[in-house]
Amino acid sequence: MVETISAADLRDRIEAADFDVLFDTRAPEDFEDWRIAEAKNVEYSGSDDKLIGEFDPSEYETDDEVVVTCATGRSAGKFAAFLEEVEGFENVAHVEGGMEDWSLVYDVVPIATEREDLELLQLQRRAKGCLGYLIGSKRTGKAALVDVTRATDAFERAAADRGYEIDRVFDTHIHADHISAGRDLAEKHGVPYHLGEPASTRDPQFEFDGIEPNETVMVGDIPVKAVHTPGHTTGMTSYLVDGEALLTGDTLFVESIGRTELQFAGDDAKAGARVQYETLHHKIGTLPDHVKILPGHFSLTNCGEYIDVEPGMPMFSTVGEIWAKNEIIQLDEDEFVEHMFNNLPSKPPNYEKVIKTNLGVYEPEDEDERNELELGPNRCAATEDSAVADD
Repeated sequence: MVETISAADLRDRIEAADFDVLFDTRAPEDFEDWRIAEAKNVEYSGSDDKLIGEFDPSEYETDDEVVVTCATGRSAGKFAAFLEEVEGFENVAHVEGGMEDWSLVYDVVPIATEREDLELLQLQRRAKGCLGYLIGSKRTGKAALVDVTRATDAFERAAADRGYEIDRVFDTHIHADHISAGRDLAEKHGVPYHLGEPASTRDPQFEFDGIEPNETVMVGDIPVKAVHTPGHTTGMTSYLVDGEALLTGDTLFVESIGRTELQFAGDDAKAGARVQYETLHHKIGTLPDHVKILPGHFSLTNCGEYIDVEPGMPMFSTVGEIWAKNEIIQLDEDEFVEHMFNNLPSKPPNYEKVIKTNLGVYEPEDEDERNELELGPNRCAATEDSAVADD
């Protein structure tokens, strides 16, 4: 009988190399746009219950451990049944919820801190490259959540498992690649929802507890300072946690920097790149070398390969390491601007509608549309490849 597994189970099987083959039954164009690195594409119609793509069962052993995924789980289930009932495969599992559920799988990874009372957790959305955070005060039992996605249960569970009461919710900016659930979660828990006050320049259609540049708020007894870091957006705000870790949103990544033209279009893109240069060199670059850089994203390719990071392991760098190794940051200002203007990768899927959703201007019709808007990698970096020089 075909086994049904969750997307989290699939993650665990990938980590343990606990299967022989992973099939993805989506249309080839969808597979090419975004996929799991280990997957092979065999198109199968869930609505027609029919094999469309090429499949040669002689290439496999009938006792192979086989896992099947698709967009939502429907065609994967049908193809899994076909493999078992028609082709005689003995060990077949399909992923319930398919790639939609895979897109919401999280790893919760501790980040080492200098202060004993401070706990930092990095929540890694491995299929999309989104990073969120929990800032915890061990002594007071209070915690803040940063850059919360629609997978709110992952964030709430991270807090509950460690005995924290959610005290604040932050977003670093108006996101372009995923739908923020920060406001909803803050309302659910009756706590403040924060954006940097400069986010008002984007004209959001909702109220928020704005934090002025250089203003500090407390999470229990942990100070969190707002650092206005425009460039990716005009309202982009990073959060300096107890002076030792900067949550940079989409300004600065471990392997690259944030792109600027998602808000700044046309000739304004060059102006945005100049603002980004100023932010990097005169705000972040002036921090002590030991300050940890904790980004809002990591990069992965359309074929599911991770760039300079490993899911399940801490993803961070330091100011000193980045300024020594990031080749884009080492350019002078004019070269930086030209590079940012002329070397941009493709934009995130559906980014204009995602931005409108996060501004409160547009409301997706249902959960299916929300899932569709978010499918695919984040593409928030200014480069497709790593900008960090090899040692």
